[in-house]
Amino acid sequence: MPGYIEDRWLTKKKDPVTGKRRRTSRYGKGKRYRVAGIPGVSDASFGIEQDAKDWLAAAQTDVSRGTFADPRDGLITLSEYINSVWLQGKSGTEKSKRNIGHQLNHIHDFLGDRPLLNIDAAAVRRFIVLLDEVAKLANTYAHSICSTLRNILDVAVDDKRIGTNPARSKSVVFPSKKIKEKREAWAAAVVQRVLAAINRRHRLAVVLGAGCGLRQGEVFGLAEEDFDFERHVIHVRRQVQMINNRIFFKLPKGEKTRIVPMAPSVEAEVIDHIAEFPPVAVELPWGKSTAEETQTHRLVLTTVNGNANNFNTWNIRTWKPALVTAGVIPSSAPGARRGSFKMPRKFGFHITRHTYASTVLQGGEDIVTLSQWLGHETATITFEHYAHFMPQSGHKGAAAVDRMMGYTPPAAPPVLILPRFSPEHIWKPYPYYKPAGQDVRTGETAQASPLLA
Repeated sequence: MPGYIEDRWLTKKKDPVTGKRRRTSRYGKGKRYRVAGIPGVSDASFGIEQDAKDWLAAAQTDVSRGTFADPRDGLITLSEYINSVWLQGKSGTEKSKRNIGHQLNHIHDFLGDRPLLNIDAAAVRRFIVLLDEVAKLANTYAHSICSTLRNILDVAVDDKRIGTNPARSKSVVFPSKKIKEKREAWAAAVVQRVLAAINRRHRLAVVLGAGCGLRQGEVFGLAEEDFDFERHVIHVRRQVQMINNRIFFKLPKGEKTRIVPMAPSVEAEVIDHIAEFPPVAVELPWGKSTAEETQTHRLVLTTVNGNANNFNTWNIRTWKPALVTAGVIPSSAPGARRGSFKMPRKFGFHITRHTYASTVLQGGEDIVTLSQWLGHETATITFEHYAHFMPQSGHKGAAAVDRMMGYTPPAAPPVLILPRFSPEHIWKPYPYYKPAGQDVRTGETAQASPLLA
């Protein structure tokens, strides 16, 4: 095998007179033994010969297996490696880069000052604990951060900085990426209250969210030509995105366009909105906020000045005040800064999308079709998010078990029939609640039971 050990203090040949090896000019200076001659491996120096022999043997074995990693290359800190190497080979959209930047902040905080060589499975396990106990991150987000760390260390292995990836150790268990909290949806009465409370110019946004399942950016990106009133569908071809407060057009999430059906009620709302607030031609960069290429579309939802909606402004000045008026969230505390509302994240605009999914599933639509309308990558994602909205979920299985066990459910109790005027169950004045077929005169102050058929 290639490789040899050089003694820097003594010459290789012996003195012909004394029979001893002569001293070199470096005698007594620095480390005595140098390991060299291994292709693709930098020379290494050692003070003890046995250490040099052990290193040479291990290096020769690892080189033959293709797993050699020079420990000196692993002395770079994780933060230095991320910034100087890993990020240089990372591509993606502006939004994905911004999200990666947020994830890297946690990696820099908890592991950034450690040399790559010092990051072992124990350090990764501790990192996962800190994400939960110190950063207090949701499991799904913590899982994404751990996945990013694993990718960084994979690249470090490929670059021969480290021999193995500690994030792939059997003892390392990432936080579950499954969502613990079930998606919530609004009842029809809440949707009606929000529709009544929101500014008329922006009412259509709620209609398209709850009535078609569109994301907020997709709603803001809809143009007049995207509505096909002959086929009663909407073509979701673009969305409005915002990075660093700069607005631009781009393809919908996942770079996928789709077609969503319009219910007659939604179609009527669209027609009325376009008649009252004519679409406005808006030109924005295409693809990313700094792009030179632009596109112009006649947007159906714009500001009073004819501009595309700014997410932050719309959420603070339109969405949250409407939720306050509708009684969904409390109003701002006295003396609080303008626009500050105490609103749970679950009441963001995305809840209209959950409401649409709930309504469609409870109406009997199959989950595969819903997945296509929502633009999910797979129906599995739709099922994980919205299975609990499916009618009779779990009841069919219980009924099948009952049949297998030969179980007969008890008969339903007989319906209680009350007299037409029961003093124990009176609550509303008679003039506003007249039982069908009632001919008896009772006077203006008489009351009738709400249980009467």
